[in-house]
Amino acid sequence: MPSFLRSPRFSAVALLSAAVLGLVIANTALGPGLERGLDWHTPWGAIGLDLSIAHWVSDGLLAVFFLLVAVELKHELVAGELANPKTAVVPAIAAVGGVLVPALVYLLVTAGTPYTHGWPIPTATDIAFALGVLAMFGRGLPSTIRVFLLALAVLDDLIAIVIIAVVFAHGTDFLALGGAAVLLVVFAVLGRRLRPGSRAQPYLIVAMVIVGLVTWWLVYHSGVHATIAGVALGLVLPRRPAGTFHEHVEPWSNAVVLPVFAFVSAAVVVPAVGISDLSPTFWGVALSLPVGKVIGITLFGTIAGRLFRGPGRSTLSFGSVMTVGVLGGIGFTVSLLMNELAFAANEEIVDEGVLAVLVGSGIAMVASAVVVSVRARRYRGRRELSEAEATE
Repeated sequence: MPSFLRSPRFSAVALLSAAVLGLVIANTALGPGLERGLDWHTPWGAIGLDLSIAHWVSDGLLAVFFLLVAVELKHELVAGELANPKTAVVPAIAAVGGVLVPALVYLLVTAGTPYTHGWPIPTATDIAFALGVLAMFGRGLPSTIRVFLLALAVLDDLIAIVIIAVVFAHGTDFLALGGAAVLLVVFAVLGRRLRPGSRAQPYLIVAMVIVGLVTWWLVYHSGVHATIAGVALGLVLPRRPAGTFHEHVEPWSNAVVLPVFAFVSAAVVVPAVGISDLSPTFWGVALSLPVGKVIGITLFGTIAGRLFRGPGRSTLSFGSVMTVGVLGGIGFTVSLLMNELAFAANEEIVDEGVLAVLVGSGIAMVASAVVVSVRARRYRGRRELSEAEATE
């Protein structure tokens, strides 16, 4: 696999390009054909998988992305930036602020309407996009900003996973969940038996794939969103095989899984209505992502930084925390999934929600590019001045 497929820059560009392509095609003469294709159901209803192509992407393909997220989350909690509570406390509090404030802004905008249950939509931060923008425009910024952003985004994803599992569960089948839990134990045991170069390794890998697929099938039928199966499998996978899995699958996720999901999710027809006729959902999401996120992350992160200042703790300045806050407003992937889950029964509002996520995340991207570029230029200027003074 080419190394550039692992780059945050490539991932961000691929996601944005796929989303724009999906939106453009959906609003051309090809749109109706694309819609019919995405609504086509695969002939596997006999085994309880009567899913359309669009649902295979959001329920099946995206489970791979969440499996990778869980592997990264586990690594950060065990051996990464979140392993030390003193280091993790400030981004953890900032992440909570980045969830609470956007949700509150959305609820204020949609108060008195039947759309208030869409509050989870603007609570997510897209790790790939945020890191991609930082990589593209942040040359010269201190590494502490990237570390803080990564920790915050990982914790943000953890909160999103909990929201998906709890808020969007429906008609929970505890027997199916129990079966999935048993298979998770089997999956973990098989993972621990993996040994590089062992003759049994190919058979163990095949067995793990089968167990993983059946676990996904059980979670799908349990009433909990099927992507949670990917999360659970990633969390129980032992560290060594988890690292190998992440290394081999991440390029496919960046090049295929996320762009396909972005393309399918963004393939909506722009409503032929005036701006004043857009629903409160549109305005709630479009405002909460670029505004609610930066306020929540900056406010909570700055207060936490003051309260927990000390050796081994974050010492980011107000400006640096605000920079992370602006980047946090790029919701995209998980926000699109939240929107689909929140308004599954209302196609018109789903479409407006998609447009709102694209608009809100787009504003956050532009703002992030400007803020990150300005701060990076300032840091580079200070470094050049210091180097010049040192040579005198």
